[in-house]
Amino acid sequence: MGIAAIQIEHRDRVTHGDYIATMPGDDSTAKLSWTERGGIRHAEHTYVPPSHRGKGVAEELVKAMIADARQHGFKIAPDCSYVARYFDRHQELAELRA
Repeated sequence: MGIAAIQIEHRDRVTHGDYIATMPGDDSTAKLSWTERGGIRHAEHTYVPPSHRGKGVAEELVKAMIADARQHGFKIAPDCSYVARYFDRHQELAELRA
């Protein structure tokens, strides 16, 4: 399975939401969950099923959230350790980090 085969759906429930990744031919899903507080979206939890770890799925979820932040003008608080490490590795994203 390549990264291009991953489909990401954004479920926005105003004050909270998820980015859900589905992999073709597999019923498992990966998820990045967030909650909005004070105009900042807190990336709280990232989960990737064990069979799909190490394949870039979590990174694609974070990239989807970053794309939305750029498009809709919100900042991201990386409360999740994976998202925090991603922001640490990509200093060019500092303007999006809350």
